[in-house]
Amino acid sequence: MRTSTLSALAALGAVASAYQLPANLKKIYDSHKAGTCSKKLSSAFSGGAVYCGDLPNAIFLKGKAGNYDNLDIDCDGANNAAGECANDPSGQGHTSFKSEVKKYGIPDLDANLHPYVVFGNEEHSPSFNPQSHGMEPLSVMAVVCNNQVFYGIWGDTNGGTSTGEASLALGKLCFPNEGLNGDNGHDAKDVLYIGFAGSGAVPGKSGANWKAKKTADFEASIKALGDKLVASLPA
Repeated sequence: MRTSTLSALAALGAVASAYQLPANLKKIYDSHKAGTCSKKLSSAFSGGAVYCGDLPNAIFLKGKAGNYDNLDIDCDGANNAAGECANDPSGQGHTSFKSEVKKYGIPDLDANLHPYVVFGNEEHSPSFNPQSHGMEPLSVMAVVCNNQVFYGIWGDTNGGTSTGEASLALGKLCFPNEGLNGDNGHDAKDVLYIGFAGSGAVPGKSGANWKAKKTADFEASIKALGDKLVASLPA
């Protein structure tokens, strides 16, 4: 019984610390939040944020001094009207990288299941294409929220001029007690989204559990790569 209890406690401890902010990422979050972006890669979007290149080999969304961005809920992709995405007023039946993700054995990303980030803005002015700065579709991104870090896939782009958006699955990882759904997001501008340049940020077909049935299982499959990418950021 004692052995079982100790094993259970150890497992709980592993879960509790799995997404604890590493020291370098906490320092980045605290130091950059107070200031403004010095290397703007875009003009300001409708919510006030810019795409910022102040971190080497990375892109992040930065609001005004004291802000990052909010977390609106995106329900695009497979099963876009299922579950708590059913009340999404703007959901679409596909993501921007549907053709790429189909190569991994699934029809599309599922916002109810896959933690993905909406990053990049198309078709309107201002616009911003992360691929012009070295990011690749379906690469791993780091999201600092609620004093933790979670990892998501760059899975969609925004056709308008708003920023700060992620799948329902990622929103629920960040803020499990806020009742998030397809029509209710997290309004505070305290979420830091970081994308990474280069092919090394792309897990590929075998580097992620694309056919996972649970968000936690998919998240676990990209955590090692996410940790490696975060470790590469300056201390």
